[in-house]
Amino acid sequence: MSTNKPDTPPEVSVVIPMHNESAMVNTLFERVFTVLNSLNQSYELICVDDGSSDDTLTRLLHAQGTYPQLQILELSRGFGKEAALSAGLDHAQGQAVIVMDADLQDPPELIKDFVEKWQEGYEVVYGARCSRDQDSWLKRTTASLFYKLFNRLSDTQLPTDAGDFRLMDRVVVDALKALPEHSRFMKGIFAWVGFRQIGVPFDRPERHAGETQWPYFKLFRFALDGIFSFSTVPLRLWTWVGTTTAFIGLLYAVFLIIRVMIMGRDVPGYASIMVAVLFFGGVQLISIGVLGEYIGRIFRETKQRPLYIVKKTHKSE
Repeated sequence: MSTNKPDTPPEVSVVIPMHNESAMVNTLFERVFTVLNSLNQSYELICVDDGSSDDTLTRLLHAQGTYPQLQILELSRGFGKEAALSAGLDHAQGQAVIVMDADLQDPPELIKDFVEKWQEGYEVVYGARCSRDQDSWLKRTTASLFYKLFNRLSDTQLPTDAGDFRLMDRVVVDALKALPEHSRFMKGIFAWVGFRQIGVPFDRPERHAGETQWPYFKLFRFALDGIFSFSTVPLRLWTWVGTTTAFIGLLYAVFLIIRVMIMGRDVPGYASIMVAVLFFGGVQLISIGVLGEYIGRIFRETKQRPLYIVKKTHKSE
Protein backbone atom coordinates (compact mmCIF):
# COMPACT_ATOMS: atom_id res chain seq x y z
CA MET A 1 0.00 0.00 0.00
CA SER A 2 1.26 3.46 -0.90
CA THR A 3 0.67 6.20 1.65
CA ASN A 4 0.24 9.91 1.04
CA LYS A 5 2.95 12.37 1.96
CA PRO A 6 1.72 15.53 3.70
CA ASP A 7 0.20 18.03 1.26
CA THR A 8 0.78 15.61 -1.63
CA PRO A 9 -2.35 14.92 -3.71
CA PRO A 10 -3.24 11.23 -3.88
CA GLU A 11 -3.01 9.35 -7.15
CA VAL A 12 -6.52 7.87 -6.83
CA SER A 13 -9.67 9.31 -5.27
CA VAL A 14 -12.87 7.33 -4.71
CA VAL A 15 -16.11 9.30 -4.26
CA ILE A 16 -19.20 7.64 -2.74
CA PRO A 17 -22.42 9.63 -2.13
CA MET A 18 -24.47 8.23 0.75
CA HIS A 19 -28.02 8.68 1.97
CA ASN A 20 -29.30 6.36 4.71
CA GLU A 21 -26.72 3.67 3.93
CA SER A 22 -25.96 2.66 7.52
CA ALA A 23 -26.34 -1.05 6.78
CA MET A 24 -23.74 -0.85 4.00
CA VAL A 25 -20.86 0.99 5.68
CA ASN A 26 -18.84 -1.85 7.22
CA THR A 27 -19.07 -4.31 4.32
CA LEU A 28 -18.51 -1.55 1.77
CA PHE A 29 -15.33 -0.34 3.44
CA GLU A 30 -13.93 -3.84 3.87
CA ARG A 31 -14.19 -4.49 0.15
CA VAL A 32 -13.21 -1.02 -1.08
CA PHE A 33 -10.13 -0.65 1.13
CA THR A 34 -9.01 -4.20 0.33
CA VAL A 35 -8.93 -3.24 -3.35
CA LEU A 36 -7.35 0.19 -2.79
CA ASN A 37 -4.60 -1.26 -0.59
CA SER A 38 -3.67 -3.66 -3.40
CA LEU A 39 -3.10 -0.87 -5.94
CA ASN A 40 0.29 0.26 -4.61
CA GLN A 41 -0.83 3.83 -5.22
CA SER A 42 -1.70 6.61 -2.81
CA TYR A 43 -5.43 7.12 -2.45
CA GLU A 44 -8.26 8.82 -0.59
CA LEU A 45 -11.88 7.83 -0.06
CA ILE A 46 -14.45 10.62 0.08
CA CYS A 47 -17.90 9.76 1.42
CA VAL A 48 -20.57 12.43 1.03
CA ASP A 49 -23.33 12.20 3.64
CA ASP A 50 -26.36 13.62 1.84
CA GLY A 51 -28.50 14.50 4.84
CA SER A 52 -28.94 10.93 6.14
CA SER A 53 -31.65 10.48 8.78
CA ASP A 54 -30.21 7.21 10.14
CA ASP A 55 -26.81 6.66 11.79
CA THR A 56 -24.84 6.65 8.53
CA LEU A 57 -22.76 9.66 9.61
CA THR A 58 -22.03 8.14 13.02
CA ARG A 59 -20.78 4.94 11.41
CA LEU A 60 -18.64 6.91 8.96
CA LEU A 61 -17.04 8.92 11.76
CA HIS A 62 -16.35 5.73 13.69
CA ALA A 63 -14.73 4.17 10.61
CA GLN A 64 -12.19 7.00 10.40
CA GLY A 65 -10.37 5.47 13.35
CA THR A 66 -9.70 2.40 11.21
CA TYR A 67 -9.26 4.03 7.83
CA PRO A 68 -7.18 7.26 7.99
CA GLN A 69 -7.58 7.83 4.23
CA LEU A 70 -11.33 8.35 4.75
CA GLN A 71 -12.67 11.88 4.34
CA ILE A 72 -16.31 12.69 5.10
CA LEU A 73 -18.27 15.58 3.63
CA GLU A 74 -21.32 16.29 5.77
CA LEU A 75 -23.89 18.27 3.77
CA SER A 76 -26.25 20.61 5.61
CA ARG A 77 -29.29 18.67 4.32
CA GLY A 78 -30.26 16.22 1.61
CA PHE A 79 -29.52 17.91 -1.74
CA GLY A 80 -29.95 14.77 -3.87
CA LYS A 81 -27.51 12.30 -5.33
CA GLU A 82 -26.43 14.50 -8.26
CA ALA A 83 -25.49 17.35 -5.92
CA ALA A 84 -23.74 15.00 -3.49
CA LEU A 85 -21.77 13.49 -6.36
CA SER A 86 -20.78 16.98 -7.52
CA ALA A 87 -19.63 17.82 -3.98
CA GLY A 88 -17.40 14.77 -3.94
CA LEU A 89 -15.89 15.61 -7.33
CA ASP A 90 -15.23 19.19 -6.22
CA HIS A 91 -13.24 17.97 -3.20
CA ALA A 92 -11.43 15.03 -4.81
CA GLN A 93 -7.69 15.64 -5.31
CA GLY A 94 -6.62 12.48 -7.12
CA GLN A 95 -5.18 12.27 -10.61
CA ALA A 96 -7.82 9.60 -11.22
CA VAL A 97 -11.25 9.95 -9.60
CA ILE A 98 -13.61 6.98 -9.27
CA VAL A 99 -17.30 7.49 -8.48
CA MET A 100 -19.48 4.62 -7.29
CA ASP A 101 -22.66 3.86 -5.36
CA ALA A 102 -22.70 2.57 -1.79
CA ASP A 103 -25.03 -0.38 -2.38
CA LEU A 104 -22.26 -2.67 -3.71
CA GLN A 105 -24.09 -3.11 -7.01
CA ASP A 106 -20.97 -1.39 -8.32
CA PRO A 107 -18.37 -4.10 -7.48
CA PRO A 108 -15.30 -2.45 -5.87
CA GLU A 109 -13.13 -5.21 -7.33
CA LEU A 110 -13.64 -3.60 -10.74
CA ILE A 111 -11.55 -0.62 -9.59
CA LYS A 112 -8.34 -2.48 -10.46
CA ASP A 113 -9.54 -2.97 -14.05
CA PHE A 114 -10.49 0.71 -14.22
CA VAL A 115 -7.03 1.79 -13.09
CA GLU A 116 -5.35 -0.54 -15.60
CA LYS A 117 -7.37 0.94 -18.47
CA TRP A 118 -6.56 4.45 -17.22
CA GLN A 119 -2.86 3.62 -17.21
CA GLU A 120 -3.27 2.47 -20.81
CA GLY A 121 -4.32 6.02 -21.72
CA TYR A 122 -8.10 6.06 -21.43
CA GLU A 123 -9.43 9.21 -19.74
CA VAL A 124 -12.84 7.76 -18.84
CA VAL A 125 -13.41 4.12 -17.89
CA TYR A 126 -17.00 3.17 -17.07
CA GLY A 127 -18.72 0.04 -15.89
CA ALA A 128 -20.95 -1.49 -18.59
CA ARG A 129 -23.65 -3.68 -17.05
CA CYS A 130 -23.93 -6.91 -19.06
CA SER A 131 -26.89 -8.28 -17.14
CA ARG A 132 -29.44 -6.93 -14.65
CA ASP A 133 -31.10 -10.20 -13.68
CA GLN A 134 -31.52 -9.02 -10.08
CA ASP A 135 -33.79 -6.19 -11.28
CA SER A 136 -37.47 -6.72 -12.02
CA TRP A 137 -38.68 -7.09 -15.60
CA LEU A 138 -40.34 -3.67 -15.36
CA LYS A 139 -37.16 -1.94 -14.20
CA ARG A 140 -35.02 -3.60 -16.88
CA THR A 141 -37.53 -2.71 -19.60
CA THR A 142 -38.00 0.91 -18.55
CA ALA A 143 -34.24 1.40 -18.20
CA SER A 144 -33.67 0.05 -21.71
CA LEU A 145 -36.43 2.27 -23.12
CA PHE A 146 -34.96 5.31 -21.39
CA TYR A 147 -31.50 4.85 -22.88
CA LYS A 148 -32.97 4.34 -26.35
CA LEU A 149 -35.29 7.34 -26.03
CA PHE A 150 -32.56 9.60 -24.64
CA ASN A 151 -30.14 8.73 -27.43
CA ARG A 152 -32.84 9.34 -30.04
CA LEU A 153 -33.78 12.75 -28.63
CA SER A 154 -30.37 14.09 -27.64
CA ASP A 155 -27.15 14.82 -29.49
CA THR A 156 -25.32 13.55 -26.41
CA GLN A 157 -25.17 9.76 -26.57
CA LEU A 158 -25.22 7.72 -23.36
CA PRO A 159 -23.34 4.40 -23.35
CA THR A 160 -25.98 1.67 -23.08
CA ASP A 161 -26.46 0.37 -19.52
CA ALA A 162 -23.71 2.56 -18.07
CA GLY A 163 -24.40 4.09 -14.67
CA ASP A 164 -22.36 6.53 -12.60
CA PHE A 165 -19.72 3.90 -11.78
CA ARG A 166 -16.60 5.09 -13.57
CA LEU A 167 -13.03 6.36 -13.38
CA MET A 168 -12.17 9.80 -14.72
CA ASP A 169 -8.79 11.39 -15.31
CA ARG A 170 -8.04 14.70 -13.61
CA VAL A 171 -8.50 16.58 -16.90
CA VAL A 172 -12.06 15.20 -17.14
CA VAL A 173 -12.87 16.11 -13.54
CA ASP A 174 -11.59 19.66 -14.06
CA ALA A 175 -13.81 19.95 -17.15
CA LEU A 176 -16.84 18.77 -15.12
CA LYS A 177 -16.09 21.26 -12.35
CA ALA A 178 -16.09 24.08 -14.90
CA LEU A 179 -19.71 23.41 -15.88
CA PRO A 180 -21.96 25.93 -14.10
CA GLU A 181 -25.40 24.33 -14.42
CA HIS A 182 -27.52 23.55 -11.37
CA SER A 183 -30.05 21.14 -12.93
CA ARG A 184 -27.66 18.22 -13.14
CA PHE A 185 -28.10 14.89 -14.87
CA MET A 186 -24.65 13.47 -14.22
CA LYS A 187 -24.85 10.55 -16.67
CA GLY A 188 -25.49 13.03 -19.45
CA ILE A 189 -22.79 15.41 -18.24
CA PHE A 190 -20.24 12.57 -18.08
CA ALA A 191 -21.04 11.74 -21.71
CA TRP A 192 -21.20 15.37 -22.86
CA VAL A 193 -17.61 16.26 -21.90
CA GLY A 194 -16.29 13.53 -24.20
CA PHE A 195 -12.63 12.42 -23.95
CA ARG A 196 -11.31 8.94 -24.72
CA GLN A 197 -13.68 6.41 -23.13
CA ILE A 198 -13.95 2.65 -22.78
CA GLY A 199 -16.38 0.35 -20.98
CA VAL A 200 -15.52 -2.55 -18.70
CA PRO A 201 -18.31 -5.17 -18.74
CA PHE A 202 -19.62 -6.68 -15.50
CA ASP A 203 -22.65 -8.52 -14.19
CA ARG A 204 -24.55 -6.31 -11.79
CA PRO A 205 -25.13 -8.05 -8.45
CA GLU A 206 -28.03 -7.58 -6.07
CA ARG A 207 -28.06 -4.83 -3.49
CA HIS A 208 -26.08 -6.13 -0.50
CA ALA A 209 -28.31 -4.71 2.27
CA GLY A 210 -30.77 -1.96 3.04
CA GLU A 211 -33.42 -0.56 0.73
CA THR A 212 -33.11 1.22 -2.61
CA GLN A 213 -33.28 4.99 -2.54
CA TRP A 214 -34.81 5.01 -6.03
CA PRO A 215 -38.52 4.05 -6.18
CA TYR A 216 -40.19 4.02 -9.60
CA PHE A 217 -41.72 7.50 -9.32
CA LYS A 218 -38.34 9.00 -8.41
CA LEU A 219 -36.72 7.17 -11.33
CA PHE A 220 -39.42 8.54 -13.66
CA ARG A 221 -38.75 12.11 -12.53
CA PHE A 222 -35.02 11.49 -12.89
CA ALA A 223 -35.55 10.28 -16.47
CA LEU A 224 -37.56 13.41 -17.30
CA ASP A 225 -34.78 15.56 -15.82
CA GLY A 226 -32.30 13.87 -18.11
CA ILE A 227 -34.37 14.39 -21.26
CA PHE A 228 -35.29 18.00 -20.50
CA SER A 229 -31.68 18.82 -19.56
CA PHE A 230 -30.18 17.54 -22.81
CA SER A 231 -32.84 17.91 -25.48
CA THR A 232 -35.17 20.56 -26.89
CA VAL A 233 -37.02 17.97 -28.97
CA PRO A 234 -40.10 18.07 -26.65
CA LEU A 235 -40.49 21.78 -27.45
CA ARG A 236 -40.19 21.17 -31.18
CA LEU A 237 -42.55 18.21 -30.91
CA TRP A 238 -45.34 20.37 -29.51
CA THR A 239 -44.65 22.97 -32.20
CA TRP A 240 -45.42 20.26 -34.76
CA VAL A 241 -48.44 19.05 -32.76
CA GLY A 242 -49.82 22.60 -32.68
CA THR A 243 -49.16 23.14 -36.38
CA THR A 244 -50.76 19.81 -37.34
CA THR A 245 -53.78 20.44 -35.10
CA ALA A 246 -54.27 23.93 -36.55
CA PHE A 247 -54.04 22.55 -40.08
CA ILE A 248 -56.61 19.83 -39.35
CA GLY A 249 -58.87 22.48 -37.80
CA LEU A 250 -58.55 24.62 -40.92
CA LEU A 251 -59.42 21.71 -43.18
CA TYR A 252 -62.47 20.90 -41.02
CA ALA A 253 -63.60 24.55 -41.16
CA VAL A 254 -63.37 24.49 -44.96
CA PHE A 255 -65.36 21.25 -44.98
CA LEU A 256 -68.11 22.79 -42.83
CA ILE A 257 -68.32 25.89 -45.01
CA ILE A 258 -68.63 23.82 -48.18
CA ARG A 259 -71.24 21.53 -46.60
CA VAL A 260 -73.36 24.48 -45.44
CA MET A 261 -73.15 26.07 -48.89
CA ILE A 262 -74.33 22.84 -50.52
CA MET A 263 -76.77 21.44 -47.97
CA GLY A 264 -77.92 24.57 -46.19
CA ARG A 265 -77.72 25.58 -42.53
CA ASP A 266 -75.98 23.11 -40.25
CA VAL A 267 -76.29 22.96 -36.44
CA PRO A 268 -73.33 21.08 -34.88
CA GLY A 269 -74.10 18.62 -32.11
CA TYR A 270 -73.24 19.08 -28.43
CA ALA A 271 -71.14 15.88 -28.29
CA SER A 272 -68.82 16.93 -31.11
CA ILE A 273 -68.30 20.34 -29.51
CA MET A 274 -67.41 18.79 -26.14
CA VAL A 275 -65.00 16.32 -27.72
CA ALA A 276 -63.25 19.12 -29.61
CA VAL A 277 -63.06 21.36 -26.53
CA LEU A 278 -61.70 18.60 -24.29
CA PHE A 279 -59.20 17.39 -26.90
CA PHE A 280 -57.76 20.80 -27.72
CA GLY A 281 -57.82 21.80 -24.06
CA GLY A 282 -55.79 18.69 -23.20
CA VAL A 283 -53.28 19.44 -25.97
CA GLN A 284 -52.86 22.98 -24.68
CA LEU A 285 -52.37 21.87 -21.08
CA ILE A 286 -49.75 19.30 -22.09
CA SER A 287 -47.88 21.88 -24.15
CA ILE A 288 -48.00 24.35 -21.23
CA GLY A 289 -46.61 21.61 -18.99
CA VAL A 290 -43.69 20.99 -21.36
CA LEU A 291 -42.97 24.71 -21.47
CA GLY A 292 -43.19 24.79 -17.68
CA GLU A 293 -40.49 22.14 -17.36
CA TYR A 294 -38.04 24.27 -19.33
CA ILE A 295 -39.07 27.54 -17.67
CA GLY A 296 -38.68 25.94 -14.24
CA ARG A 297 -35.11 24.98 -15.09
CA ILE A 298 -34.38 28.49 -16.32
CA PHE A 299 -35.82 29.86 -13.07
CA ARG A 300 -33.55 27.62 -10.96
CA GLU A 301 -30.48 28.58 -12.97
CA THR A 302 -31.11 32.33 -12.70
CA LYS A 303 -31.25 32.21 -8.88
CA GLN A 304 -27.60 31.07 -8.80
CA ARG A 305 -27.95 29.27 -5.49
CA PRO A 306 -25.08 26.93 -4.57
CA LEU A 307 -25.55 23.36 -5.70
CA TYR A 308 -24.86 22.10 -2.17
CA ILE A 309 -23.73 23.35 1.25
CA VAL A 310 -21.04 21.51 3.20
CA LYS A 311 -21.84 21.65 6.91
CA LYS A 312 -18.53 20.15 7.96
CA THR A 313 -15.58 18.29 6.49
CA HIS A 314 -14.35 15.43 8.67
CA LYS A 315 -10.74 14.38 8.16
CA SER A 316 -8.58 11.97 10.11
CA GLU A 317 -6.22 13.63 12.54
